[in-house]
Amino acid sequence: MEIVLNFKSENYAKTKDILLKDDVVSRASLVFKEGSIISKQGYYCYIRGTDEQCKKALELTKDLAKEVIDKEKLDLINKIKEEENRASEGMGGIFD
Repeated sequence: MEIVLNFKSENYAKTKDILLKDDVVSRASLVFKEGSIISKQGYYCYIRGTDEQCKKALELTKDLAKEVIDKEKLDLINKIKEEENRASEGMGGIFD
């Protein structure tokens, strides 16, 4: 399952701390990004994990963040995956 959370800059540290300190959520793949990656305000957290991990993340951050859906979600996920691909291609050059 994949979800994206959006939150205000002033909630960045608190949201990140809550997600990373939780025993269930911290085992998922968490990627934090500034909103500028897709020309938006605030911060995003892309979470890739089990249904349980994603539901718990939503529950823990319900007062700090909102779930992003539709085009904005797809745009952010695509940007993150592009960055990951470029980074892995760069690492391949080191080992050639």
